[in-house]
Amino acid sequence: MKPTLLEADRAQVAGDYAGAIDLYRQLVAGQSGSFEAWYGLAAASATVGEWGDALAAYERALDIRPFDAGLKINQAEAMLALGHVTDAVHGYRFAVARGEAPLRAMALRNLACIAPGDPALDNSKILEIRRAWAAQQAGTLNAGRPHRKRGPRRLRIAYYGAFFAERNWMKMYMGVLNAHDRSRFEVNLIVDGDLPSAASGYLDRDEDRIWQVSGVPNDELARHIEAAEIDVLIDLNGYSHKSRLPLLVHRAAPLQIAWNGMYGTTGFPHVDVLIADDAVLPESEEGHYTERIYRVRHTYLPFNVFYETPEVAPPPSVRNGYITFGSLNSAYKLTQQTLDIWSQLLRQIPSGRLLLRNSVLDGASNRLDLISRFANLGVGSDRLTLLGKADHQEFLRTYDEIDIALDVFPYNGGTTTAEALWQGVPVVTFNGDRWAGRTSRSILNAAGLSEWVGDDVSGFIEIARGLVDADLASIRLRQRQKIATSPACDVTSLCRELETLYRVESERLADVSITESGARP
Repeated sequence: MKPTLLEADRAQVAGDYAGAIDLYRQLVAGQSGSFEAWYGLAAASATVGEWGDALAAYERALDIRPFDAGLKINQAEAMLALGHVTDAVHGYRFAVARGEAPLRAMALRNLACIAPGDPALDNSKILEIRRAWAAQQAGTLNAGRPHRKRGPRRLRIAYYGAFFAERNWMKMYMGVLNAHDRSRFEVNLIVDGDLPSAASGYLDRDEDRIWQVSGVPNDELARHIEAAEIDVLIDLNGYSHKSRLPLLVHRAAPLQIAWNGMYGTTGFPHVDVLIADDAVLPESEEGHYTERIYRVRHTYLPFNVFYETPEVAPPPSVRNGYITFGSLNSAYKLTQQTLDIWSQLLRQIPSGRLLLRNSVLDGASNRLDLISRFANLGVGSDRLTLLGKADHQEFLRTYDEIDIALDVFPYNGGTTTAEALWQGVPVVTFNGDRWAGRTSRSILNAAGLSEWVGDDVSGFIEIARGLVDADLASIRLRQRQKIATSPACDVTSLCRELETLYRVESERLADVSITESGARP
């Protein structure tokens, strides 16, 4: 007896996704034109992370309802998860143009998030998209600057973010937070999610103030920040925590800054300063940014590995007899541009293999999607090793099996680049056409490893080919110590630069406030 749609839907609602998927498959086999069955199959597949299956089912559902904006958003989510970023952008744009107001808002938010990762968009288009979402968030809100006359006290700074408890992410900025001079600065940590701890690198100070604000609406949180007379508010996560980024619209502090989690303009007019460096943002591109740019001397992304990590292992080519390239970047960074560049390299080195690892590759349909994309570029599955999620230590040990790490484009690795270098693996990148495509360049330059940064794609391939014949064992032996003593890990130096910025800008605003009030500056 054939199942009914009701049975399949009930299985999905009950959380029996495997059972639901089986029932939906039976239904579409017998009723190829049933929108509800195709949609149910897509939704259940997406829920269990089988994005390849979900994408195929969404496409069949869209054959039946081609103008369904909500379905386009769902399809775009599946596309993004697999690295089909340009196609995802097209889907979100369709929903922005044709969807009802709630769907338009959702699509525009997602579009603003992923825009820098689409190789088909340039800096002007990224700015246009992000400005559009910022304008939507601002609405008719009156976000005037709160001028306050500050008495003789420490400057009150507040960092807000969602990943304070995640040690692998916190190594990219907890060192700077710990290094603040508490005699001159009152440090506030505004936390969505779990609280910071010693395990996540936080050096607890009695005088620090930690706010747990999960679930607090932005307008309410803004009132608390203003009541606490915070002088400088710093966003750490940017579009990695989209729901909290609009806090900046409320102008809760006189000085608002974006740092670390940004890899392009926020698009928000209420962000006063964006922290950058010369490697990621040349002056010629400042016109594509809504913020005033402050460039630090070295990298804006120094890291501090404060927890135990695996020992650096010898290069695997010593025992394998062939070179293994690799990347542990998220699947949504595996754009067509990235695969095209990697495949050019692999075709020039026939004995080379490629190892990829990320959580999306747990899904069988996801692996098949990636294998098919490589096959279309002349790289067979026999040259690919595809691994899924792992705990952090096992994840880092994956670098034991990689000789040379390849960057992703146009959205480089950040944390992933730092981890590969720390485990002794050379990372090859090139100077991209946007901030997101120069993040690895920033870290490599600061680490004294600029020789692994190509000028363009041809330079990238030339460097990677040159490393095939290099003394990789010697590189791995000395790399961790070299990085640890370089500006790439000098979190204290960056902290002092930021402290100067916070103090100087706050004093400047105080002078403006006095002048505007009619008093003598």
